[in-house]
Amino acid sequence: MAKGDKDKYTDKQKRKAEHIEESYEDPGVSQEEAERRAWATVNKESGGGNKSGSGRGGQQSSRENGAESK
Repeated sequence: MAKGDKDKYTDKQKRKAEHIEESYEDPGVSQEEAERRAWATVNKESGGGNKSGSGRGGQQSSRENGAESK
């Protein structure tokens, strides 16, 4: 397995990485390189582990930050 603990990823992210890895192995890419590319793709698309669902933060408006409007 690639470096890093994959426990923080959702099942959907793990399945996606496995599918991507298999597609890279078909054209002759090594297993290690395929796995590295698969997790890089998952991270790029989803921003890393355990971030599915709504209400996970994001940008706040200036009012939510306590700034006053004039």
